[in-house]
Amino acid sequence: MAAAMQSAPSVSVRYNRAKCATVPGGDTVPWCGRGRYLDSRPAFTYDPLMHQGVYYVQDASSMAVGAVAAYLSAEMECGRPLLYLDACAAPGGKTTGAIDALPPSAIVFANEYDYRRASILVENVAKWGSARTVVTRGDTSRYGKLRKAFDIVAVDAPCSGEGMIRKDAEAARQWSPRLVAECAARQREILEKLWPALRPGGYLIYSTCTFNDQENEHIIDWLETEFGAERIATPVEQMPGVTSEAHICRFLPSRVRGEGLCLAVVRKPGSVSENVSEGRRREKSVKAPRVPDWLKESLPSDFVFSDDGSVLRAMSADMAATVRPLLPALDVLAAGIECGVVKGRDVVPSQALAMAVDLCGDVFPQVEVDKETALSYLRREALVMPDGTSRGIVLLTYGGRPLGFVKNLGNRSNNLYPQNWRILH
Repeated sequence: MAAAMQSAPSVSVRYNRAKCATVPGGDTVPWCGRGRYLDSRPAFTYDPLMHQGVYYVQDASSMAVGAVAAYLSAEMECGRPLLYLDACAAPGGKTTGAIDALPPSAIVFANEYDYRRASILVENVAKWGSARTVVTRGDTSRYGKLRKAFDIVAVDAPCSGEGMIRKDAEAARQWSPRLVAECAARQREILEKLWPALRPGGYLIYSTCTFNDQENEHIIDWLETEFGAERIATPVEQMPGVTSEAHICRFLPSRVRGEGLCLAVVRKPGSVSENVSEGRRREKSVKAPRVPDWLKESLPSDFVFSDDGSVLRAMSADMAATVRPLLPALDVLAAGIECGVVKGRDVVPSQALAMAVDLCGDVFPQVEVDKETALSYLRREALVMPDGTSRGIVLLTYGGRPLGFVKNLGNRSNNLYPQNWRILH
């Protein structure tokens, strides 16, 4: 183990189910069919495919949470869209993994307490392109008020980070027995706040990137004692290199190609068929916003739109019926697709619309660009469109996939890539 902690960390990526039909060859992550190990670490920042949401750079061990989510969702019979909550979600690797692992009808909520990290979460979820997502910011107590709302709750808890020491020197510098005790106390607090949000018969996925039993075994013991939680076995326990005892799985760098991770699943007592409407608020009637024809044509006909005065958003009608009663209790940063920013009587399309897998791109004139031009766009530099390009909103593509919007003025174009997403160098 000591030798493994001194070695170089592995590099792995996970490919988007909706944006990459054929996954490139290479060594496959055992518990993630769309995960691939790389022989070296390329300069990901300068690969437009990453910014297009074609793949996500994620540690292989962390991909196991998606495998567990897939297994649990297959075991559940909801008769309705499954609701999944990633409660400590930034920067978004486990959230995007859950989006791909769950049934297409599932709705994924992702929450982050820290405001700066929450903005990164919004960006990464938007790039992944799923319209069936809600991103929120705030203390997990907000979700506790939504009693019995979620079928699966995932808690990748803030921890002492022992499993990240070879990857992050700061994790080694900050470690202390006091930090372990503080993290364990915070983990219990988070779980206590979230437990009411889990439906009877629902599952809680608990994970940390640390090794000690205070933040792992003792926490699961506490869930059993305090709430009657039942430990659940998952197929991940049988994966190569994974060690398991009492259904608590450990991914040790000495045994797997990945960083340290501890993972366990518990089930909440009761039946999933029990009433699940507690804590939901009655949805207020929403005045239908003015939506330009080009936007209506850009998305499927069953999408409904909302307007907060400055931003137009859209989601499918069935998702709206499910999530809108829940949203007033939450600090919502994104829900469905952010389609555009309202500027007077105009709507300027948002980058999230370009990234959405539901986008009907044929609505816009398209210009395919090379890598150099794509990187210029991602730096938010001014571009000149080819002769003959229509004036107005143009969708740039790279590799045949949407890259983002510009507003072509003829002799130049306004780059509409978000200022806070741009490549800085």
